[in-house]
Amino acid sequence: MAGRRKSSRKARRAVLALALRAESGQSTGRLKHAGFFAMTVSSRTPRPIDHLVLPVSDLGVARERLTALGFTVARDARHPFGTENCCVFLADGAYLEPLGIANREECEEAARGGNVFVARDQAFRFRRGLEGFSGIAMASGDAWEDDQRYTQAGLSGGEVLEFSRDMLLPDGTSATGSFRLAFAADLRSPDFFFFASQRILPLPADRKALEAHENGVIALSEVVLSEQNPTDFQYLVQEAADEREVEALSFGMSVDTPRGRITVLNDAGLAGFYGIAPIAGTDRGLKGRAVVFKVENTAECERLLTERGIAFQKRDNRLLVPPAPGQGVLFVFGE
Repeated sequence: MAGRRKSSRKARRAVLALALRAESGQSTGRLKHAGFFAMTVSSRTPRPIDHLVLPVSDLGVARERLTALGFTVARDARHPFGTENCCVFLADGAYLEPLGIANREECEEAARGGNVFVARDQAFRFRRGLEGFSGIAMASGDAWEDDQRYTQAGLSGGEVLEFSRDMLLPDGTSATGSFRLAFAADLRSPDFFFFASQRILPLPADRKALEAHENGVIALSEVVLSEQNPTDFQYLVQEAADEREVEALSFGMSVDTPRGRITVLNDAGLAGFYGIAPIAGTDRGLKGRAVVFKVENTAECERLLTERGIAFQKRDNRLLVPPAPGQGVLFVFGE
């Protein structure tokens, strides 16, 4: 089954690539950029996607929307710097972080004090609106080392951040998690950033009750970003993923990670794969556009969405759910 799914995905990409190449006259290929300044580290440890940062205007609305989509949503949790979340944990270890504002004054004070996480969230909401997809966290065993790597590559996004937060578990007990974050960013891309997330004091690993979802989602398959010229940001994506190999096609590029794929598409790629129309007057830089989930059974997921009155389009045996209040970007479900 996994082999057929992979072949199907590659086939879809190949068909669109040929169509776009015919239109543009561009060639396809596979790029390996050894020797570039960002690729000078001899030892590479490809980083899996840890979680996605999804700003929302209201956690209650986000919880209602995600529950309607068939997700199990964890209880609300507060950060010590004014933000809050209600996470969706997946069985593969990745999770979604719908991020809300619990206390605006605390957020503003934290941003003024150099808290990069909050400052980026504030900037995103100012520039792009209250909902969307603003960042990708990569799992890390040593955020200080990642920070040094980002700095050497000229891609540091600011000072390392350490914090702790409590989480209420399904059985009513609570646990404390401590984290260290190192930020990677490009000044040309103010609306999207990456960061290494090290779990110094991890939250309980047994989250089976939170990882079971009515829609059958079992893993994060792919995250989709957009940019007019995707390869302008390949070094940022490579450095964040600590992966030198990039799959480059005329409509964009992809980097595989141990947990999920990061793809950057131009307007033609977005339209061809996902039916996403370009945003008029959009400025340059990476922007979060879609999250692709792997489900156990697409037909069962389709039945659930239909029964709950969720609008979606079916394309290449995948279900495309457009953005809605509480869901700032396109969600895609498929096997």
